[in-house]
Amino acid sequence: MPIVAMFLPPFFGIGFVMYFLPSLIALLRNKRDTLSIFLLNFFLGWTCIGWVVALVWACKTDVPAVVAR
Repeated sequence: MPIVAMFLPPFFGIGFVMYFLPSLIALLRNKRDTLSIFLLNFFLGWTCIGWVVALVWACKTDVPAVVAR
């Protein structure tokens, strides 16, 4: 077995986790917009801007919802 084949799966796994890091953070923080963050990350995460926007959105604190009477 070539030495490259031994190191390929861990790097692929790390890349996969890094790509979906904003979605994982949103999921772990129980964000209201987790699905929206995931969709932004999935479709625009390949661009650096889309990934950073998703990361900032996932790390941002949710503002409590105000119920008007």
